[in-house]
Amino acid sequence: MKITVTDQASKWFQDEMGLSNGRGVRFYGKVYGKTPVHDGFSLALTPDDHPDKPYAIAQKDGVNYFVQEDDRWFFKGYDLVIDYDASADSPQYNYVENDEL
Repeated sequence: MKITVTDQASKWFQDEMGLSNGRGVRFYGKVYGKTPVHDGFSLALTPDDHPDKPYAIAQKDGVNYFVQEDDRWFFKGYDLVIDYDASADSPQYNYVENDEL
């Protein structure tokens, strides 16, 4: 799994969540909701500055964006591309199929 964060999304996270160099955001799956690739589960996030056993991690502008090994089930087979949706003034999450089994 690969995580990609666009420049615009990085700016949103820094501005809206007060993130700075050395800080982090953990992404995980939660019960209820829907994504383009899951029914009954949705994407959640939380500030977390201490990745422990990351399954995937990307650093952008000094901020760590990551998924823990325990949340592999939610992301397996997909890369996560995090962009910014100006009309909603929020991040946009795109799941891109990969070759992971």
